[in-house]
Amino acid sequence: MINKVHVKKGDTVIVLNGKDAKKKGKVLAVYPDESRVLVEGVNMCTKHRKARSQTQQGGIIHQEAPIHSSKVMLVCPRCGKPTRVGKKILENGEKSRVCKKCNEIIDTIKKVKKG
Repeated sequence: MINKVHVKKGDTVIVLNGKDAKKKGKVLAVYPDESRVLVEGVNMCTKHRKARSQTQQGGIIHQEAPIHSSKVMLVCPRCGKPTRVGKKILENGEKSRVCKKCNEIIDTIKKVKKG
């Protein structure tokens, strides 16, 4: 079964709860199998990297870790508010994502087959 995630790569989201609550960031990657998203600057963790050769140094690296997709909410590019995402089929047969607050189209998803 394919899990669906309401955000896509490149969307701006706000974190709803946890240690990084109310932080905004851009979605770097989406993992629909685990229902997780990787958000820029959110859920930072430290990783101890061992030196592999003379040229590559070891040390402590800070990087983002994925968080559950239910903890993020899409920020509408038109009105700038955190919003839920609705779906709408347009007259030309394309499916699109819609902002629930301002009712504006966020982007088109794909062509819907008729028949």
